[in-house]
Amino acid sequence: MKTFAIIGAGKGLGLSLAKRFGKEGFQVALVARNAEKLQDMVNELSATGIESSYFIADIYSKEQIETAIISIKEKYGQIDVVEVSPVPGNYPPTSVLELTVENARDAFEGYAASSINIVNAVLPDMLERKDGALLFTTGLSAIYPFPMMGNIGVGIGGLRNYLTNLHTELLEKGIFVGHRSLGLFISEPGTGQVGDPDVIADMWFQAYTEKTVWEEEYPKGITPEALLSFHENNN
Repeated sequence: MKTFAIIGAGKGLGLSLAKRFGKEGFQVALVARNAEKLQDMVNELSATGIESSYFIADIYSKEQIETAIISIKEKYGQIDVVEVSPVPGNYPPTSVLELTVENARDAFEGYAASSINIVNAVLPDMLERKDGALLFTTGLSAIYPFPMMGNIGVGIGGLRNYLTNLHTELLEKGIFVGHRSLGLFISEPGTGQVGDPDVIADMWFQAYTEKTVWEEEYPKGITPEALLSFHENNN
């Protein structure tokens, strides 16, 4: 049985991803900071027959990430697919005109540095097997800079650069690197719309299965202008 690890697992997209991959026979490892929420997710997954466990880690901590990865491998043997979609940050989205070293560094450490630590913890085994997938979910400002997201852009813009280089280096080594930059507002599951986390989870499973498009904005063709217009028209 393959193992799917979700770093930054929450009850929205994380739970939908767990259900989608679990339905395909994956056992699921949930990693986040809140034990109570993680246990609720494990209970819900267990009720649908999906094997899952949770592991506590703060993504800002290299040591905690490494410990969680070791624990997952001790329980399940190996990690076949990792999806990274935390929402870190000790600062709110900040305009570029109010950017400081402190809020920019926080975003960089929460998104880019944490992802480097995660990859370094799981990649050696994948390289040895010549098989695996590294999936990353970010926001639209990873691809299209938003002045109002100055600090976040530093974090996920740096992360995107790292992922682009990873994709280039791992393309011929049997490891799929996937990046989806979401330009939407995630809704409740069950709506069937593009913002439905179940729909996003379906998209991710298809991307993982086909392994043909490594990076794409989602929904395809979304622009900052279209996203802002949608937000204004629905508020």
